[in-house]
Amino acid sequence: MSTVIITTAVITLVGVIVGIALVYTGKKFHVDVDPRESAVRECLPGNNCGACGYAGCDAMAAAIAAGEAPASGCPVGGQPIADKIAAVMGVDAALQEKKVAFVRCKGSCDVTHNQANYIGVRDCRSAVLSGINVTDCEYGCLGFGSCATVCPQDAIRIRNGVAIVERNKCVGCGLCAKACPRGLIDLVFVGNTVSVQCSNKDKGPMVKKVCSAGCIGCMLCTRQCEFDAIHVENFLASIDYSKCTQCGKCAEKCPVKVITPPAVKPVREEVDDGE
Repeated sequence: MSTVIITTAVITLVGVIVGIALVYTGKKFHVDVDPRESAVRECLPGNNCGACGYAGCDAMAAAIAAGEAPASGCPVGGQPIADKIAAVMGVDAALQEKKVAFVRCKGSCDVTHNQANYIGVRDCRSAVLSGINVTDCEYGCLGFGSCATVCPQDAIRIRNGVAIVERNKCVGCGLCAKACPRGLIDLVFVGNTVSVQCSNKDKGPMVKKVCSAGCIGCMLCTRQCEFDAIHVENFLASIDYSKCTQCGKCAEKCPVKVITPPAVKPVREEVDDGE
């Protein structure tokens, strides 16, 4: 009987000591949490995609509450989420003009060809690491869909061997750009529809051998531009959007039609019409 009493007393004493220690530790290391942080977290979509530049929605909420990130910092949520967060934080939720992804490659199966029959993981990064040039153009889209896999909005699909962005679904999160091992995807303001769909930096004759829709560096586009907004560097045309007025003259004169025209309709409509 005495053994039971002693055991009970020891357990009780240990429990009291542990309890006191936990209370002391809790007070010693207590960190005040801004109540706005949990309110902001409830506003966020919860994708934990990392498109905002933070580890997840919890980290994003903490950054917004601390004033280290803007209320409009979630690219997936867009303006509706920004408005809710702004109401919590008591700030302006104004967003910049929306950005969308743009694939700098027009090398579909109709204009270029496979150089090798790739057998392996259907992933662009794996193909690049293998050291094999799957298509004739070593700069072009591999068409395995690493960009489409990471897109939280299902805004990219592979059609005829090249990535296609559905602009009306894209939220400009940039995850596809990070996933592309060849760096073919840029984020451009949605109003900038005049863009060069090529990344090949070889000379014109070499480009024509591997892709009939590639930029040949002929400089006809630069001669048409009245605003000095398009230049050819390393045999590849590029547009300075700070000067471009979206007039489309460069697109009209491009002999290989690698420059998209102004006010192009959403890619989704173009794709649906062709299927």
